[in-house]
Amino acid sequence: MAYFIGLMSGTSMDAIDAAALDLRDNACRLVACHSHPIPYPLGERLQRLIRSETFNVRELGSLDVELGRLFADAVKQLLREHTLTPGDITAIGSHGQTVFHAPDDDPPFTLQIGDPNSIAQLTGITTVADLRRRDMAAGGQGAPLATAFHDRYFRSGKHNRVILNIGGIANITVLAADQDTSVFGFDTGPGNCLLDNWIQQHRDERFDRDGAWGAGGTVNNALLFRLLADPYLAAPPPKSTGREHFNLHWLQQHSLDDSPQNIQATLTQLTVESIAAAIEAHAPHTDELFICGGGAYNSHLVRSLEQRLGRISIATTSELGIAPDWVEAAAFAWLAQQTLENRPGNLPDVTGASEAVILGGVYAGHLDGQ
Repeated sequence: MAYFIGLMSGTSMDAIDAAALDLRDNACRLVACHSHPIPYPLGERLQRLIRSETFNVRELGSLDVELGRLFADAVKQLLREHTLTPGDITAIGSHGQTVFHAPDDDPPFTLQIGDPNSIAQLTGITTVADLRRRDMAAGGQGAPLATAFHDRYFRSGKHNRVILNIGGIANITVLAADQDTSVFGFDTGPGNCLLDNWIQQHRDERFDRDGAWGAGGTVNNALLFRLLADPYLAAPPPKSTGREHFNLHWLQQHSLDDSPQNIQATLTQLTVESIAAAIEAHAPHTDELFICGGGAYNSHLVRSLEQRLGRISIATTSELGIAPDWVEAAAFAWLAQQTLENRPGNLPDVTGASEAVILGGVYAGHLDGQ
């Protein structure tokens, strides 16, 4: 066996997604998966670090190692649950936890933590990490990176497809049925990040389950209009964004003279409208939309997208063979394979990089493979 494991920690910072993939013979088969909880105190420290204007270097260094150890625990638990050994795994692809993403700064930079040295040492498995910065060094945004994986495994010769990932930030990959048409994609704007932060602030809940709280409110159209006027949403791709831009501080710069529940309803519609506008502007011939990420389980959000997009068929990536929870982790498993085979992992048409490049650094596992 020669499996690859992908590790992904998203904006909610409540769990690490670990997925083992069989990528032999140009196939993509999900072999095993595990969701590893991030202890609440550690998640709170990460949130404080991300919200702070200036990083505490000691705290940053400590969290980097602690998170790396937790990533290693996630791998070891995945192996135990599915009767696998380190020798069954060729490599781990670890996204890490983004603590800052600033592609438009001078100089641009992006920072993910989760020490890959600790992952490789504690698991004994070769680890590929720091996968965004080489694209940025080549003039790209460093994001989105999953588009190349979507192109490899989700493209259809019959239908114009869009893969929509609704994580903290939403992004789309546009896959034309014409195989000669280049794939492209970009971050459309907020996904779950504002919804999660708002309900945490007002109801002390981690997320809006099924979108029920937002569904019970009334959209404030005046506020929605102001939010949709944000320059990022109208900017042409390539582009990427993050919580550094779309956060509660950004939200509170607008007049919020309404009930918290109505604002939650409005934030839901903000996600819907920004996604729909991006598809209408850049993928007008879309036949099929497949959703992955945590937002796939927000039934109110999905229904609102269906109503807004009308003729487009909407389903989750389960229909394409990988459940919404595991697509991002699977993508980073595949990116690890690309790196070890000296193949590029970025798509310059997507990220804006000057060329296709081999991504990430390689941290060797134990010499005996055990």
